[in-house]
Amino acid sequence: MHLSFTDPSNHTFLRGVFSAAAMAGVVLCEATDLYNILNQGARVSSLAESNYLLLIDARTKQEYDESHVLMAKRSKRDANGDFVIPACVEVESMRYCVVYDGHAGSVEDCGPAAECAAVLEQCSRNPVQILRGGYEDFSACYPFLRTQKILYSPQELEELRPHPVEILPGRLYMGDRTQASDQQVLKDLKIKALVDVSGEPSSALIGSGCEVLASPPADSVEEDLSGFFQEACRFTDVQLGAGASVLLFSCRGVSHCSAMAMAFLIHHLRCTLQEAWAHMLKCKNNMRPNRGFVQQLSAWERAVLGEERTDISEPSF
Repeated sequence: MHLSFTDPSNHTFLRGVFSAAAMAGVVLCEATDLYNILNQGARVSSLAESNYLLLIDARTKQEYDESHVLMAKRSKRDANGDFVIPACVEVESMRYCVVYDGHAGSVEDCGPAAECAAVLEQCSRNPVQILRGGYEDFSACYPFLRTQKILYSPQELEELRPHPVEILPGRLYMGDRTQASDQQVLKDLKIKALVDVSGEPSSALIGSGCEVLASPPADSVEEDLSGFFQEACRFTDVQLGAGASVLLFSCRGVSHCSAMAMAFLIHHLRCTLQEAWAHMLKCKNNMRPNRGFVQQLSAWERAVLGEERTDISEPSF
């Protein structure tokens, strides 16, 4: 794999994708990983699923009460001072178990997050993740995900509206038209440029204060998006180079914009389609370009890298 990074911050973006095979009982997760876990969902946020996420705040009660990450439960200790598993939580059924303290730096740290993760690991079927940088780093990156709220009703969970997922930390995001039209979302993520891949006209973006590039009107569900790849990649390069954060979006944020996001990763990072695909699944678990877009991405990979490196006949595509 050959990567051409123009920003040192990009050096970590694929780390989680290629270390998956080595994952054991306790692993580190980056702030962007937790952000994306918190922002999954289609019509309803994945946080409404009872077995989706167990997020544990291993800091003191005072720190937790002052502010914590959205959906976090406060860790509890027994009479001996040892962490205990939260009551009424089936840890073994959880898709994600994430623990944080003030500023965890590694799995080997002997801090509260590591202690708590060791207890959860005994019951969890999936790796328990320790948030690198802890609450301090996460809340600095995503202050809009801080809260003092402790309990959520099922209705409140269903009404939560996810933010766009993060493709390149702090720089490139992917979402749907509703998110792109939400001024608070644009403000939260400091979005300054929008790439509309929906192929549908909209006046909702007028007055957004963002630079906007829109794909040509779509003729059919199987339209050729590849003609827009180069223009969109050039526009996104210029915006990122100027320090702007960019949001790629389509109507539902599943097919069109995920194809465009992969085209940009192939172009910007010189990674293969297979590597871009794996990263996109890690960022958004329901992303799914249609078959026509997959074929167009294969041709784009060949054009950018000089050869076809991904076998799109494999079942995963």
